[in-house]
Amino acid sequence: MRRRGGALKNIVVCCLVLFFTVFVVVPIIVVFIGSFHQWNPLKGEFKFLGLENWKKVFGSELFWTSMGNTVLFAAVATFFRVMLGLALSNALYSRLIKYKSVYRVLYYLPTITPLVAVTFVWKFIFDPQIGLLNKMLGTDINWLFDSRYAMVAILILTIWKDFGYAVIIFLGGLYSLPRECYEAAEVDGACAWQRFRWITFPLLKPTVLFIVITSLISYFQTYIPVMVLTEGGPGTSTYLSSYLIFDEAFSKYNFGYASALSFVLFLFIAVMTALSWKISGNVQTD
Repeated sequence: MRRRGGALKNIVVCCLVLFFTVFVVVPIIVVFIGSFHQWNPLKGEFKFLGLENWKKVFGSELFWTSMGNTVLFAAVATFFRVMLGLALSNALYSRLIKYKSVYRVLYYLPTITPLVAVTFVWKFIFDPQIGLLNKMLGTDINWLFDSRYAMVAILILTIWKDFGYAVIIFLGGLYSLPRECYEAAEVDGACAWQRFRWITFPLLKPTVLFIVITSLISYFQTYIPVMVLTEGGPGTSTYLSSYLIFDEAFSKYNFGYASALSFVLFLFIAVMTALSWKISGNVQTD
């Protein structure tokens, strides 16, 4: 039995290594090689260009605009995801709220709803003539075709879609905290804010950092809401890095330049993740 179990374990490990190699390692290598070529699969082009694609990336005004938009989008979406998640999870954790299971389902439901379907629904909600949002607010804002509001619209959709995930993760963290600390604080006369400030938040720091890291990585790869709602417009106000890569690869079929863009974004996310995990290690050892 032990031999059979060991053989099965080896087969599973080999399958996982093969899967990782085929679907992760090989694509990264192909993208890296392709970034040095003029690559158009429709025309059968694969011509070596050296560093031309990389020079074009760092010399492109649209690339820097998309990176600025991406950093702003990721920072704002992550901030509201964390803040809403903390606030609502604390409310659900309190003894004053009834029907907690119902609220958990309602908050988490948008998270598991297909993003493309949700985005099309929100496209109708943002419609300036028949949209529900303008009717509720009593305004006539052209949400998706005005550069002042287009990014706000994408952020509203993203935050609404994703904050439920943070609520569930924070609730798990809250239920794992020692109840004795809160009971001692209540005996000492600490109010709700003081208990949150001096007990809840310090103990939840690793959870907060986990949400921040995973959110930033996810939001730096966002492109579906942009593709469905604005296609990067008006102008370049909602161009995000991932949408720029998608546009170059699948609209213009410039796979070489798109590969260089992809690898730059990959390196940026890798460095950001490494720094985040280093900070996470420091927080957990404090």
